[in-house]
Amino acid sequence: MRLGFRLKHYFFSAFREFFVHHHGSLAFRAKIFTLVIAANDKLPLEYYKVVKDIGMNIYNGDEERSDLLMIATQELIQKCKDNNFDIDQLVYSILKELKIVPRYARKIDIKALKPLLLLSHDPDTISYQENILEFLQNTKEEILNKSALEA
Repeated sequence: MRLGFRLKHYFFSAFREFFVHHHGSLAFRAKIFTLVIAANDKLPLEYYKVVKDIGMNIYNGDEERSDLLMIATQELIQKCKDNNFDIDQLVYSILKELKIVPRYARKIDIKALKPLLLLSHDPDTISYQENILEFLQNTKEEILNKSALEA
């Protein structure tokens, strides 16, 4: 990463909510990526490259925004590794956020998340990640259907 970006990241880390446009949306996406990635005990660095590539697609080539998504995901994964945050808490946090901001359900893109499964080699891990994707898809559909009925 560029030096300018690193300095900006250091400054933004402390004040991310104030300086990053649509911070909540970016943080929600980072939670979704983290949920899928943290299911794997082995965390190859390739995960972050895939997250950045997906971010480039999501944000139409905005490299800084995709870097921020990647870094936010890394930070959440580090919290999970440090046992300050487990997968159950992450699921609860995602569900809570979806209740508050139902439009975030549209940000769950199962097709975009599937490349993360290609980095797993253990059949149990892959099965667990597939179950997570199924859970996310069902949750997305439930939230969107509920929102459509209320409209």
